[in-house]
Amino acid sequence: MNPHSQASTGQSYGNYKKQNIGPKSQTTSAASVGNSRFVKPECQRDCLERAEKEKFQNTKTSGADSRGRYPRKAGSEASSKNVARDAPVRPEGRAPARTYAIKAREDAFSPDVITGTFSLYNVNVIALIDPGSTHSYVCMKLVSSMNIPVENTEFMIRVLNPLGKCVTVDKVCKKCPLMIRDHYFPADLILLPFDEFDVILGMDWLTLHDAKINCKEKVIELKCENGKTLRVESDKSEALPSVISSMSAQRYLRKGYEAYLAYVNNTKEVEKKVESVPVVCEFADVFPEELPGLPPVREVEFGIDLIPGTAPISIAPYRMAPAELKELKSQLQELTDKGFVRSSFSPWGAPMLFVKKKDGSMRLCVDYLQLNKVTIKNKYPLPRIDDLFDQLKEATWFSKIDLRSGYYQLRVKESDVPKTAFRTRYGHYEFLVMPFGLTNAPAVFMDLMNRIFRPYLDKFVVVFIDDILIYSKDDTEHAEHLRIVLQTLIDKQLYAKFSKSEFWLREVGFLGHIVSGDGIRVDPSKISAIVDWKPPKNVTEVRSFLGLAGYYRRFVNGFSIIAAPITRLLRKDVKFEWTEECQQSFEELKKLLTEAPVLLQPESGKEFVVYSDASLNGLGCVLMQEGKVVAYASRQLKPHERNYPTHDLELATVVFALKIWRHYLYGEKCRVYTDHKSLKYLMSQKDLNLRQRRWLELLKDYELVIDYHPGKANVVADALSRKLLFALRAMNTRLKVSDDGSILVELRARPMFLQEICEAQKNDQDLQAKRKRCEVDTESDFRIGSNGCLMFKDRICVPKNEELIQKILQEAHSGYFSIHPSGTKMYNDLKKMCIGGME
Repeated sequence: MNPHSQASTGQSYGNYKKQNIGPKSQTTSAASVGNSRFVKPECQRDCLERAEKEKFQNTKTSGADSRGRYPRKAGSEASSKNVARDAPVRPEGRAPARTYAIKAREDAFSPDVITGTFSLYNVNVIALIDPGSTHSYVCMKLVSSMNIPVENTEFMIRVLNPLGKCVTVDKVCKKCPLMIRDHYFPADLILLPFDEFDVILGMDWLTLHDAKINCKEKVIELKCENGKTLRVESDKSEALPSVISSMSAQRYLRKGYEAYLAYVNNTKEVEKKVESVPVVCEFADVFPEELPGLPPVREVEFGIDLIPGTAPISIAPYRMAPAELKELKSQLQELTDKGFVRSSFSPWGAPMLFVKKKDGSMRLCVDYLQLNKVTIKNKYPLPRIDDLFDQLKEATWFSKIDLRSGYYQLRVKESDVPKTAFRTRYGHYEFLVMPFGLTNAPAVFMDLMNRIFRPYLDKFVVVFIDDILIYSKDDTEHAEHLRIVLQTLIDKQLYAKFSKSEFWLREVGFLGHIVSGDGIRVDPSKISAIVDWKPPKNVTEVRSFLGLAGYYRRFVNGFSIIAAPITRLLRKDVKFEWTEECQQSFEELKKLLTEAPVLLQPESGKEFVVYSDASLNGLGCVLMQEGKVVAYASRQLKPHERNYPTHDLELATVVFALKIWRHYLYGEKCRVYTDHKSLKYLMSQKDLNLRQRRWLELLKDYELVIDYHPGKANVVADALSRKLLFALRAMNTRLKVSDDGSILVELRARPMFLQEICEAQKNDQDLQAKRKRCEVDTESDFRIGSNGCLMFKDRICVPKNEELIQKILQEAHSGYFSIHPSGTKMYNDLKKMCIGGME
């Protein structure tokens, strides 16, 4: 995405809205300012001088801009309406960051932007001084061309362009050595795709250097490291015409103008070719422009087994628009010429339809819905995504191969060819190769790929249907692995698409994740779909959202517990109602997925550590190795588990962790931390119930040690399991980290049983009388709270209900969020919240 737009007669620098998910960068910089003036957006208060009537002037039809660069082709001019609105308020450290709309024109005496020239690694770069931007950025192309060291940001950052399209970035160049007038200013610059400038310096840099901007005089004053003030004034140079004669150039030079010899180069990216890729160039036959024809007979063929007694199904073709009919005729001819389809006399027939691809072209699809209903399902197992990624530990080099029309490289059994028949306006056809849309196609193709690459699976090859990932520990090993895989493809007459394949990568996008030597993280481009998701309006949309978000649940601490309010809407006995609680859960999930950390790839032979904790609402555990998170896991309590005593509930969490991570922990040394002290002595206890004995037998299969870890120290798992306690879902926490590493948590939570208190009030005649009076008497100290409860000032009115009072006392005495120093203190604390019935 290019966040900049240009007017037809000049340049226009687009507006961004950046939602920062991490701490602000501490950057420093200074600028040799060009001839410029900052145009203040409506929502900005930094500059005293406003632009003339806040209108943007058109630029001249020719001539360079204030930086000496010539205008580029672009679309319509952006207007002040495009200034992005502020994002919703986020917690401290995650406040939304902005880059306001800045426009440039080529008026030599009153340009709209303040620019500066810096030296970065002995190369001059152009920077935009932007007081409207909260952070500082660097052009991705500049970083790539100069090979500037890049690190991952602590959190991913979402940037919106004026049209509302977003891009998520997660890279930063730390301590970039910016130089001006012999002053050194290191800067942390976030990578962002833009072209008009090399660097954008925002408020983080201006604030750090105590910058003072005089918009009228176009002067910036910056404080240097030695405490002195660096005054940077605007240059007053005139823009040169876009084309001048040699005599005019000599005249300008005699007058003292700076001159540059420039030429236009082809800006199109060089198309990659097979011949330019090491090792791959030796196997050019693997990457043909088109499939050579009908595939050979393989050890696996696609068959369609029907439920006994099924009669042939034939459906009339769908009506199509003229453009679709033209495309249909063309693609049918192409498929016939390649031998993939032939004319059919089959009693079967499915309709055709078109689906638009990302590039705008049309994909021909067959609607095999009715055929799939009567097909016996192939139970061949598709690999778990987690299991595939677990094989990539210690890998630092990656290559990815995408087969060309993979399904078309597998034949259909001759006896089942008539069942693939489809009906069109131009005739009746049937497939000789495996078509898209059939229910067993993925399983059969997965079977073929596993047979072909079985000797190399879990060694240096990962296969998921038609995607092949090669991984290696070093470049020498990777060259050898590439040769083996490419030679196998030649031997088996399988062909790949070079334009969709990638080679010799340090990090690679695979199955919605980014894999590198550092670990696995969420693919920003995939998360954008979740971040932009609108609140669901029905159960179907809820199911779609949870399906996509759940794909990344291993990255989210307490996913199932956070999603509980939304998941509840999927129950058949629950009426769909999108409440405030659902919205909070919805936003929390989106935020946590944006902040998803890099997960460690675990290594066999090194000790694993599990932190476990149970609460009234769920079980939570965290798997770690060498102090880094491998995975999170959590689930809600089952109805019968809510009756478990605390000892059994804590033990159930340990069992849950061992079962879900058995593939990691079995045969490995493991240490389990729990905040229930008695579990430490579980192995030596004699009086165990049947449930505990059954679980103890499971624990004996593992080489583990259970240790006690106080609840206040078990922060991660504790927060995971208690994130949304029943009736304690609305909580605010503030964490402070002390010098010794301890964490002080300040927490505010709603009282337990609030809804139960409100319901019990309806059965209390005295409280109902007070409720009626307060509805008439507006000056009464009694009032109806926002939750519907009768309140006395800020205190809840507790009805005379012995059972309810006992529950409140029990919660105050031994609840998770209570401290009980004495009876008097507990009573006084309750009086601050409740009135009536406490004696």
